[in-house]
Amino acid sequence: MSLNLTPGKVSLTDLSQIYWESRSVTLNPEAKQAVEKAAGFVEKAANADAPIYGINTGFGKLSGIRIPAEQTERLQRNLILSHCCGVGEPLPENIVRMVMVLKLLSLGRGASGVRWKVIEQIEVLLEHGVSPVIPAQGSVGASGDLAPLAHMTAVLIGEGQAIYKGQIFSGAEVLQKIKREPLVLGAKEGLAMINGTQVSTALALAGVFEGWRCALGALITGALSTDSAMASTAPFHPDIQNLRGHLGQIDAAQTLRNLMQDSEIRESHLDGDVRVQDPYCIRCQPQVTGACIDLLRQAASTLAIEANAVTDNPLVLFAGEPSIPVQIVSGGNFHAEPVAFAADQTAIALAEIGAITQRRIALMVDPKLNFGLPPFLSPDAGVNSGFMVAEITSAALMSENKHLANPCSTDSTPTSADQEDHVSMATHAARRLLTMNDNLGRILGIELITAGQGLEFRKASLAPLTTSSCLNRVLTELREKVSFLEEDRFLAPDLENAAILIRNGKLIKAVGKAMFPKLEVA
Repeated sequence: MSLNLTPGKVSLTDLSQIYWESRSVTLNPEAKQAVEKAAGFVEKAANADAPIYGINTGFGKLSGIRIPAEQTERLQRNLILSHCCGVGEPLPENIVRMVMVLKLLSLGRGASGVRWKVIEQIEVLLEHGVSPVIPAQGSVGASGDLAPLAHMTAVLIGEGQAIYKGQIFSGAEVLQKIKREPLVLGAKEGLAMINGTQVSTALALAGVFEGWRCALGALITGALSTDSAMASTAPFHPDIQNLRGHLGQIDAAQTLRNLMQDSEIRESHLDGDVRVQDPYCIRCQPQVTGACIDLLRQAASTLAIEANAVTDNPLVLFAGEPSIPVQIVSGGNFHAEPVAFAADQTAIALAEIGAITQRRIALMVDPKLNFGLPPFLSPDAGVNSGFMVAEITSAALMSENKHLANPCSTDSTPTSADQEDHVSMATHAARRLLTMNDNLGRILGIELITAGQGLEFRKASLAPLTTSSCLNRVLTELREKVSFLEEDRFLAPDLENAAILIRNGKLIKAVGKAMFPKLEVA
């Protein structure tokens, strides 16, 4: 079923469905009137005497050069080809799809001055599953994501490359296969296509969506570790959280309580436990993971605004009733500072979730801290190393994420002969989130395995105890992919399979989505 999107009114839920489910999209046809009005206004301006940036002038530092009306099409085509300077590995297809959807939403607001046929060209590519090949590197996140968006636009005009049905074709070939003529760009249309924050925003949204799934996974694995170590759930008491008042903390604690509600292990040591307090990695889960949840929600809110925004330049401004275009004004909506900040926030959250998770893994393998479990969770430690090096791997991944979490938004470098003298680095800031989520998923996967191993020991003890019904469902999913470690074996595939369980949402589904907090709050 296709999502019909109204520009300016698209929710995080809509965007997450597009990302996770590759939902087909169309633009609300009610947007067409404003789009066409603005396009007509731009066409008149292109043939008028007054210089207007990007319409009848050159670009950037070349804005002082006047372009004759008869060279409009050439100007816009050359703009796209000259800006196809991306390098590196191509962006994943689901992110490219998000880029295209975000560009539709921006153009559909009717302030960019493009014709409706430009929007239709993007819709057709989305409908047929055509994914332009967009190199990941080459944007500083300031004058729009120029290079990557140029690569996307190149396919619309029959240039560049695209993936179609699993194969790479030239832009001309792929348009021929879907029976579509190359788009001839009119006044400002090339500029409108590449001037915008859609690539950095799509990458940041992907980082948040993937990060949110990891955050929920951390609540699951954290509950598993808490029960496996026979740690106290008293710090998760609701009154403690309410006295502080942070929503993320409140939500995290409630989820942990619900996950462990009917655990025999938990009930067995409510009284008479010689331990007064558990280490922070157990006790402070609501405070740490909850704060990360708040950060992710803040970032998501910023990105939802940006996803609905018009971020090219110049813009057609409207007035009156009915609204009519009245002027074309240069501004700076292409500067992606909000996106850079959101990406930096997300990076910090991912690093911190990984940091506290790694400490729980270290606790689980340490016989001084794991409350009676064997060293490195091996039934026969000594001749077997158990999860000794799996814990070291988690430490390596944690450290890498800490390095990657250094802020990017505080960096800037002048470009374009100092015309663009302050940039956001948003695209770089958002792109690293892909790597960070990969790392975090693997850290959480290691905790899933180690905590699951510990719970199996509790179940097999002289006084057998089982965990909660929710967490038992998680263990069932785990054991379908990763068996109990009786003796040392080649562990790398197990670590990867556990990470996949974290990243694909299967554990969340096994527990029940209603158990978890939502990214978008009222």
